Order: sequence, then C-alpha cells, then structure tokens
Amino acid sequence: MTETPQRPLRVLAAMSGGVDSAVAAARAAEAGHDVTGVHLALSANPQSFRTGARGCCTIEDSRDARRAADVIGIPFYVWDLADRFREDVVEDFIAEYEAGRTPNPCLRCNEKIKFAALLDKALALGFDAVCTGHYAKVVTLDDGTRELHRASDMAKDQSYVLGVLDDRQLAHAMFPLGDTVTTKDEIRAEAERRGLAVAKKPDSHDICFIADGDTQGFLAQRLGTSEGDIVDESGARLGTHDGAYGFTIGQRKGLRIGTPAPDGKPRYVLDISPVDNTVTVGPASSLDVDGLTAVKPRWCGAAPVGSASYTAQLRAHGGESEVVAELVDGELRVDFAEPVRGVAPGQAVVLYDGTRVVGSATIASTTRASSAVA
Repeated sequence: MTETPQRPLRVLAAMSGGVDSAVAAARAAEAGHDVTGVHLALSANPQSFRTGARGCCTIEDSRDARRAADVIGIPFYVWDLADRFREDVVEDFIAEYEAGRTPNPCLRCNEKIKFAALLDKALALGFDAVCTGHYAKVVTLDDGTRELHRASDMAKDQSYVLGVLDDRQLAHAMFPLGDTVTTKDEIRAEAERRGLAVAKKPDSHDICFIADGDTQGFLAQRLGTSEGDIVDESGARLGTHDGAYGFTIGQRKGLRIGTPAPDGKPRYVLDISPVDNTVTVGPASSLDVDGLTAVKPRWCGAAPVGSASYTAQLRAHGGESEVVAELVDGELRVDFAEPVRGVAPGQAVVLYDGTRVVGSATIASTTRASSAVA
C-alpha cells in the first residue's frame, strides 16, 4: 500500500479562507502540481465579517483565501454555489430536524457540495483532483484502487465527515494534511513561514451557516413555534416545549422541567416524536443502545459482503466502538459489543477496518439496551 502517486496533476484547491485549506493548497503547489484556488460562495447574503471563530463563507473569508492564493502564487476564483448549498445542505438540515432527526451538515456538504457539485465542475474543466484541508489520507493499492484512511494524527482526524465519499470521488480527492503528525500550532507556524496571513486566524466551528451558534433560534425562525408536551417514559406530562425540533437525543440542558426526577438524577432526551410533537425524557441509563439500523449506505469502495467485525464512529469527535455489522436488504444492521449512549436517528455511523474507512450510513432507528423508547 502506497501513498497517492505524486505525478503532476491539475488540482483545484478548495480554499475556505482558513489556515488548513491554505496550507493544503501551498503543499500541493510545492509538490509540483498545477494548482488553482477556488473559494466557494455558499451564502446568498454573506456577512461582511465573521463573529470570532463562528461562521464561514463570509466576504472576509473570500478575501483571506484570495490573499493566500496570491502568496502561494496560484490563480484564484470565487464560485457561487449558494443555491446548491441551500438546497442540498441547509434545507436538508431543516427537514431532518423537522422530522425528529439529528443531521450532520458537514457530511452532507462533503457529499453534495465539495465532492459532487465542485468535483463535477472541476472534472468538466479538465482538473484531475480536488484538494481540501481535511485531515485524512487517500492511499493507493498495488492494483490502482484507492482507500480512505484515518489521518496519521488521530487527534486531528476528520475521516468521519468524509465517510460519504465513494470510490469515484476518492479517485479525485487530495488531502495534503493527512500525513501531518503535528500540533495545530505547528500548522499555524508553517503558514506563518509561508507568509500566509491566515496563520493566526481562529478556526471556524459549529455549523457554518449558523454563525451565532443558536441552532434552536435558527430552526424556530424557519419552522415556527409549536407547543408540545415533555413526558417521562410512562407518558406522564412533565412540562411543555416550543417545538420538538429544538431537542436532540441525549440532550440534558434546556429541558425546562420544574419537577425533579424521583431519584434526583438528571434527565435526558430519549425520544423525539414529530407526529404528536412530544419529547420523552428519562434517566441516562435509558440512553444505552446496543444496536441500530442505518439507511442510504455509501461505501468507500466495494460494499461489504456478509457479517463482519468493525469499529464504528457515531459522531465527528467521538470515540470508536467495537461492532458487528451486516448489509441486509440494502440496510445496514449494526450490533455493539458494549452499549453506547446518545445515538440519534439522522446521525451517521461510519465503519472502520483498522484505519480504513469502509463506509457510512444514516441511522434510522436504534435498539435500546434497557426498556425505553426506541
């Protein structure tokens, strides 16, 4: 197994205006590739400035990306993908919450925007690959096929949000930071050595299109308020809420329940029912899940055959769990060796074989390890 061959390629570098994508573009150019930078304008009404580390795709970000491209010495363009982003990422995000699920917009953006809309346009223009600042590795086997692997540094690994990439997309993906075993401070130091002004720019976090971080407020503006009941596992009414979409499985804070639990312990969101606008809460033990069913699987290569052992990751910054998984009638069935907590429909389960990413699927339902709402 070898690293992706370094023959000169025509590379389109997606430059967000942040330090990681700038260093990735610089490394690709330094490796001898013919690199062109592009900033994706994903907002129809971009703000002039970011709010600290929140938000992205602002006018300021596009200017930072342009300045970085000038320093690297590569051509630079801004491509307007705002309509596609709104349809495939933002509207999907709203619809998933409305249906009582918890989506991951970063996966959807990688699948639909960076490695679908952007990649398709890049290939049509004669580019060989799309380069991003993700921390992950694409390796090439002796037969020429490619695999997606975790980054060399697990602390920065971002392969979870890339688990939606198929073999065609991997064939045109380049992640120059994947072999980096350094701290973020060292990446910033590299950017400073290269003369990139973004060296000290804060990393963006949370959901890029909700710059103030108020997800519930964002959803309320688009879905309105709808009072419903908060109940316990027996169905007893404990309080009310302004919209079931404002909750996620495993949530502890913001429940606004005045009556304490009989055992005095905290209660967590166990289930969200958009049909009757009800939120069910209960003890932490009722969050334990020992199995799940996931739909819309996407494989980073050939689909697995039969039942096999893997490790699974359930959130972008979560740990790994030992599982046995099998594809049955187009759905992925996953059984955990030990119960896990806080698994929500709408999240992605990403399977790994060692460091290799096998694929990803969207969680549709769970099996609780104790008597609770499934």
